[in-house]
Amino acid sequence: MTDYIVPLLLLLSSAIALRKKENPYDLMLTGAADGLKLLKSIVPALVLLLTAVAMLRSSGAIELLSNFCTPAFRFFGVPPETAMLVLIRPISGSAALAVGAELMAEYGPDSLIGRTTAVMLGSTETTFYAISVYFGAAGIQKTRYTVAAALLADLTGFVMASVTTRLLFST
Repeated sequence: MTDYIVPLLLLLSSAIALRKKENPYDLMLTGAADGLKLLKSIVPALVLLLTAVAMLRSSGAIELLSNFCTPAFRFFGVPPETAMLVLIRPISGSAALAVGAELMAEYGPDSLIGRTTAVMLGSTETTFYAISVYFGAAGIQKTRYTVAAALLADLTGFVMASVTTRLLFST
């Protein structure tokens, strides 16, 4: 069924354009050109973000930072084992999934750490990625309070994921 979705969408949009007495080929070319312009504005931010994540992980800075933040994590009730996930999730979703997979492999998916990791991955956002993509697409250069508010929302998500998982799955 999924093999037919794109051809059906193309056929449907072409039929609608013809019904409106417009050239569907020109409309699709215009849309593709607009998509490439959007991609041109987004790609530099994505390349920078992915490079920064790779550099932070390779240098060991994330591990140092997670060790430094362990007391704060304990204060908020976040398992210290998830520190790397908490630090990397706002930056990169794929890196966060890799860290989550490592945590689940080490502690098991049914452990408190594994379940907390799963809930954290599902209840938080890749803040910097989302901001760079959406603000870049809209041409907004000054984020004002967006980053602070989004990071506060992420912190709330991490803490509530920890609390909820502990309340529901602790023995």
